[in-house]
Amino acid sequence: MAKQLQARRLNGIDHNPWVEFVRLSKEYDVVNLGQGFPDFSPPDFAVQAFQQATSGDFMLNQYTMAFGYPPLTKILASFFGKLLGQELDPLKNVLVTVGAYGALFTAFQALVDEGDEVIIIEPAFDCYEPMTLMAGGRPVFVSLRPSPAPKGQLEYSNDWQLDPTELASKFTPRTKALVLNTPNNPLGKVFSKMELELVADLCQQHDVLCISDEVYQWLVYDGHQHISIASLPGMWERTLTIGSAGKSFSATGWKVGWVMGPDNIMKHLRTVHQNSVFHCPTQAQAAVAQCFEREQQNFGQPSSYFLQLPKAMQLNRDHMIRSLQSVGLKPLVPQGSYFLIADISDFKTKMPNLPGAEDEPYDRRFAKWMIKNKGLVAIPVSIFFSQPHQKDFDHYIRFCFVKDEATLQAMDERLRKWKRELQP
Repeated sequence: MAKQLQARRLNGIDHNPWVEFVRLSKEYDVVNLGQGFPDFSPPDFAVQAFQQATSGDFMLNQYTMAFGYPPLTKILASFFGKLLGQELDPLKNVLVTVGAYGALFTAFQALVDEGDEVIIIEPAFDCYEPMTLMAGGRPVFVSLRPSPAPKGQLEYSNDWQLDPTELASKFTPRTKALVLNTPNNPLGKVFSKMELELVADLCQQHDVLCISDEVYQWLVYDGHQHISIASLPGMWERTLTIGSAGKSFSATGWKVGWVMGPDNIMKHLRTVHQNSVFHCPTQAQAAVAQCFEREQQNFGQPSSYFLQLPKAMQLNRDHMIRSLQSVGLKPLVPQGSYFLIADISDFKTKMPNLPGAEDEPYDRRFAKWMIKNKGLVAIPVSIFFSQPHQKDFDHYIRFCFVKDEATLQAMDERLRKWKRELQP
């Protein structure tokens, strides 16, 4: 065909680095600590809710309301309304989407226009930039910067901070939105109230929307507290808050997400939604509704899954930190999320000439070397940075610790072997 086939909005976003690492993880005998999904069962009550949804009311096999299964939008409005300090209308303030990914895509398509600027705080989940570009916008990046810990001490994800002057300089008359991700993927940083207030003040000062990706809000450790920026004064009116049932209930394949916000913004997302997916699978929504009804009854009590899961995953995190240190990797202690990143600067000094293209960031070459030679999969952190900043942050790799005990034991075996190989 002589005409250009692809739409211009696809130019430059066809390459996805995940494809290569997923392929390599299939080719070699590895312990996969790269991709962010639990390899253990969701809680029993969630599995039972899904089974009931597929074997009970036969009408759950049919269409439901376009913008969300009514019992689900109702419980989401009730549950999160209390947390956000808002009276939420299930029909106007809540939209159920195909995962949080679907919520993000719907938001970008609904709100970002040709030439609009979108501020992205990096390291950032790698879909924010292509979604901005597909909508015709221009991504503008500002980096969190690490403060090195004293020699011999562990570093923490919350040591990475925004420079207030640099952040303020990114706002222009063309700025339409800012994307916030807390707890952050890949860093595991939980933004403090002071940091959120900085972002909130700038958004209000420049009349900018905030798209807040909060899918890991229940995965917070060490007594830290997740704060939704929409709960701060003056921010509900300009914030979209995005969540995920997959991350909340350890069932990422269910692909049920949601977005909440004021009706004058949400109505535009509903327009995109009704002209794209129209509505999401009914049975999965029915199962998630039951899960939230249970959590609402047990909220704040020891029986709450939202308390049990982070307690268990904090133990996994600490296990992984100890194990990675045994071979000279330097983990940063995350305050939230599924992930921790590890500093590989010492390896970069000792093994600078790993195979790979000359311009390929070191962390990508190291991650591929580790897959092929050590049987461990991690993800290079440079893929979470914009092109100009990748070389500055090419000495970190990301591990997922939300894994089964057997997976962690298999990791330990590979690391013990690696440690033996390091001994003279």
